[in-house]
Amino acid sequence: MHSGNTIKTVLLLGVLSALLLFAGQTLGGRNGLYLGLFFAVAMNFAGYFFSDKIALASYSAQPVTETENPEVYRRVAPIVRNLTQRMGLPMPKLWVIAEDSPNAFATGRNPSHASVAFTTGILQVMDDREIEGVVAHELGHVLHRDILLSSVAATLAAAITALARMAFWFGPRRSDDDEGGGMWGGLFMLILAPIAAMLIQMAISRTREYDADEASAKYTGTPYNLISALQKLETYSKRIPMEASTATQHLFIIKPFTGNSLMRWFSTHPSTEDRIARLQAMR
Repeated sequence: MHSGNTIKTVLLLGVLSALLLFAGQTLGGRNGLYLGLFFAVAMNFAGYFFSDKIALASYSAQPVTETENPEVYRRVAPIVRNLTQRMGLPMPKLWVIAEDSPNAFATGRNPSHASVAFTTGILQVMDDREIEGVVAHELGHVLHRDILLSSVAATLAAAITALARMAFWFGPRRSDDDEGGGMWGGLFMLILAPIAAMLIQMAISRTREYDADEASAKYTGTPYNLISALQKLETYSKRIPMEASTATQHLFIIKPFTGNSLMRWFSTHPSTEDRIARLQAMR
């Protein structure tokens, strides 16, 4: 994992944690903090342990084995197996999604419970070299345990949002021992804290994409497999839109939406141009 991206991820998680502490203190001191964190952990526990089943079921993914979807298996299994051996990972489960828009994602709470899913569209438009670049990127997420990192970030962000909603209904409370409340603290909690939490969560997601891109270049031996794949993904994704929920868009190798997005700060993915430029700078 690239040290610069790792440091950035740790710092962003630290800022998110500090924001949670401030939010809890503003709402109700230590009890407010504990209450918000409890709700967040409860909401994200199931998401972490069942993220693979939820994501795969959302897109009606079908298993890829020697007996189920054998043509897809014969093509992608050797590529995946070769890369997992290089990366020291167990062989993940393979899935295919009946979707014309080209895309792929990896999910699973740890390397032993990982799955990699491909749309039929990505298998149609990409050659094996490009598929290798995509698979290496997705296995990079597995190697770096990005599902765990994103779950931690989501838990902290959800706790902050829960505290903000509680502040809306009950208002910030201030005791003689607590100097962190007040009108301005309540206003921050109500309006700015959830936005700040979402921005930081999205920044963490973008950082993890850069690391997965670097893993692809490292374990395929060249950045150009993924560069070629990203160029095709950018072109075809705009031509063929894909219906995807906001809860799962961060999983895909490229954001599965077309048209103009809000702002890059609100995106789960860096711009394709930035990703390609970073890959081109690698040797």
